[in-house]
Amino acid sequence: MVKRPFWGGKIRAAFRRRSVVWLMGVRRVGKTVLARSLPGFEYLDCELPRVRRRLDDPEGFLDGLGRKGAVVLDEIHRLQDPAAVLKIAADHFPDVRVLATGSSTLGASSRFKDTLAGRKTEVWLTPMCHADQEAFGNRTLPHRMLHGGLPGFFLSRAVPDADMQEWMDAFWAKDVLELFRLERRASFQRFVELVFAGSGGLFEATRFARPCEVSRQTIMNYLAVLEATFVAHVVRPFSGGTTAEIIAAPRVYAFDTGFVCQHRGWRELRREDLDALYEHLVLNELHALLGSRTSIRYWRAKAGPEVDFILDRPGRPVAIECKWSAGGFDPGGIQAFRRRHPGPSNLVVAADVDQPYERRYGPLRVRFVGLGDLARGLGRRAS
Repeated sequence: MVKRPFWGGKIRAAFRRRSVVWLMGVRRVGKTVLARSLPGFEYLDCELPRVRRRLDDPEGFLDGLGRKGAVVLDEIHRLQDPAAVLKIAADHFPDVRVLATGSSTLGASSRFKDTLAGRKTEVWLTPMCHADQEAFGNRTLPHRMLHGGLPGFFLSRAVPDADMQEWMDAFWAKDVLELFRLERRASFQRFVELVFAGSGGLFEATRFARPCEVSRQTIMNYLAVLEATFVAHVVRPFSGGTTAEIIAAPRVYAFDTGFVCQHRGWRELRREDLDALYEHLVLNELHALLGSRTSIRYWRAKAGPEVDFILDRPGRPVAIECKWSAGGFDPGGIQAFRRRHPGPSNLVVAADVDQPYERRYGPLRVRFVGLGDLARGLGRRAS
């Protein structure tokens, strides 16, 4: 079993805050394997009828674990009332540690009648981040891009096309259909295909309505499902409210580069493909480090200049550009951004930077880092 110390550290930190931890992420991202690797935890798969029967009486079950007990409730949404079990654990058994797993944000579906606000800590397990690539064996970044960041897919020798299609079928049957009860599978799957193929582009719902044969509102509902299940990420624009900036149109990114490559028909990567895919890897690294999507924006002026990502920190936004090669960086986008939004923190995250360094472009100071040094570049400690 591959040890994943980065994520183990995040889970330990989460338990220091609360006794109930919600481990979330897309299917096959490694939640079960990670949960089963935790020392001292009893593992229970809620897909099994005998496990569900044990949890028919949550108080009796939790009491039976004893003081200082610890349990993993995998796929907890299979229970009749999963929120009730976690609420009882948080309110009446604070010494019992409960790690629950699921493929969506808690409360995103009708199965959860309570979001457990203030009662749980969330850990979002993303596709493989930089620390995971070291743990699973340092294969090349093009391999990571083409195969994707789901551990089983990453470790396969050939591009796992059949596994990706199986994943899509299971996503519909076990996540979308059970949790959200959507109809019109063909329309939804066509929407997913279009989102993956156009990943990273500006999103306008009406452009998807006709090819998917549904209304604009249905498209927005579909996007909300993809966002709740971590299958797509909506990156909204950063703006000071001026008419010179884009203020409404979001960018939508697929959750994983492997699926982007598959839906674009890429079996081998060309040099011109690498910048866009590396941008996805940087976004994934930001998600892993921050544990959240809410503070990540992009910036674009209507006249053309843009910055890949803005970390929205009040009064001190961080500008982040993503480049396969540091030599391809053009400071024009960050310079245009800083004329409207002054601040000192400017990063270029490049695949060919082994040691961080700084460079000046007139009064603009830019720090160049690789994925492994992004946490320090943001002024954060990696877990």
